[in-house]
Amino acid sequence: MAQNTLPTVQTGRTYTREEALALDASDPLHHLRSEFIIPTKDHPNTSKDEACIYLCGNSLGLQPNRTADRIAAHLGAWATKGVSGHFKDHEDSKLPAFLHIDDVAAQRMAPLVGASAGEVAIMETLSANLHLMMASFYRPTDAKYKILLEGKAFPSDHYAVESQIRHHGLKPEDAMILIEPADQTAATTATSQILSMIEKHAPDAALIVLPGVQYYTGQYFDIPTITAYAHSHGIAIGWDLAHAVGNVELHLHEWEVDFAVWCSYKYLNCGPGAIAGLFVHEKHGQVNEDATSSGAVEYRPRLSGWWGGDKATRFQMGNKFVPIPGAAGFQVGNPCALAICPLLASLEIFELTSMSAIRAKSIMLTNYLDELLRRTGSEDSPMGKAEMYRIITPAKPAERGAQLSILLRPGLLEAVMMDLEKQGVVVDERKPDVVRVAPAPLYNTFSDVWEFVDIFKRACAKAAKGSATSTQNGEVSSAFAGKSAKGWSQIK
Repeated sequence: MAQNTLPTVQTGRTYTREEALALDASDPLHHLRSEFIIPTKDHPNTSKDEACIYLCGNSLGLQPNRTADRIAAHLGAWATKGVSGHFKDHEDSKLPAFLHIDDVAAQRMAPLVGASAGEVAIMETLSANLHLMMASFYRPTDAKYKILLEGKAFPSDHYAVESQIRHHGLKPEDAMILIEPADQTAATTATSQILSMIEKHAPDAALIVLPGVQYYTGQYFDIPTITAYAHSHGIAIGWDLAHAVGNVELHLHEWEVDFAVWCSYKYLNCGPGAIAGLFVHEKHGQVNEDATSSGAVEYRPRLSGWWGGDKATRFQMGNKFVPIPGAAGFQVGNPCALAICPLLASLEIFELTSMSAIRAKSIMLTNYLDELLRRTGSEDSPMGKAEMYRIITPAKPAERGAQLSILLRPGLLEAVMMDLEKQGVVVDERKPDVVRVAPAPLYNTFSDVWEFVDIFKRACAKAAKGSATSTQNGEVSSAFAGKSAKGWSQIK
């Protein structure tokens, strides 16, 4: 589709509220905000109709207006058609027959991850899909048995990898290799360090599992470079894209990613615990059926279930499993049609624009947030930012998604979060000292970002003033410097 020109971030800006409003006025995606229900501020000092400043799409995206309609349409079809709703088109709604709803969702999801429709399946939850993928791709031998995992992986990924290792009778302390920064004072892991670890463990590594965007720091990993390097050493690699899908542009087929898994309740805006998705590269989804009388079927080993079986024979109730070619062949049970409705509603909104346009606005929004947070001076803030916080997310736009992670000086988090809540600001915290802020380009505005930074800086100043450790500038600086120096070890 034709791309509108996004508002250009100019040098010599005023960094005023009026400037933020002007940026919103020239934003070609600004109208998409009306597609979402923005929660209102819930505080005695604010109007009940005043929208909150919601910058938490990295944790839970907002509900699209059309979600309720799609769910109601499904419930209506179930009520009026019963079991026949599996096979009959629903002319009175935009929903497909129950039997085909997962296929339609996969077709519409594929462009967001840079895949063909046959490489995507809508099913299960992220953790369940990760287990299903490792059941197929982690095939340890005496020589190659290790799994390389990011050192600060999301806990569920860590649990899944560890349990898979134990399931094969191996010990995590021997078979699980954690990739951490070479510089322990750094919060993020350089691509060169990841490649170095791959090379070091290549002789006995069976699988690599990494995040596309790191949940804590917001670092966007170099997926194509790392994937190609893993393959050059004969190692399969899978990606957890929970914080990447709907956030950054992905080209999973072109990058030859072996498999990927993701949830859909963050940047995909499908609701708490929403149905998840997975990608399997077409080279791993091939099904070869012997044309001879033996009728042997060759396909990649997996944990199988009837919904992954050939649709043409699924309801014949035979016991010979012939998987659907592609990612759909890795499905196990019947996916919940009701759970897919919010995903279809969300994908309708994504289809009103493109991931390239979404990413372009996201870079501008997050750059704007970064610039405002780094600004110092009495004309801008009641305190000097260097004493209060620092940004641990990479500074280069190509190395981050929408999220910025802000490391506060020790002892400030609780007071700052309480103040933000009172002011109607919704962000995410990771104790002991990190605030995660993620302007989502589909519904967040430059004005949201400006208002947040203004409130945030004042909240930091107020918290510092009330802190017993902030009575002298020297004590404040040394305390924060000590915190900063802990780097990766503190994050762990």
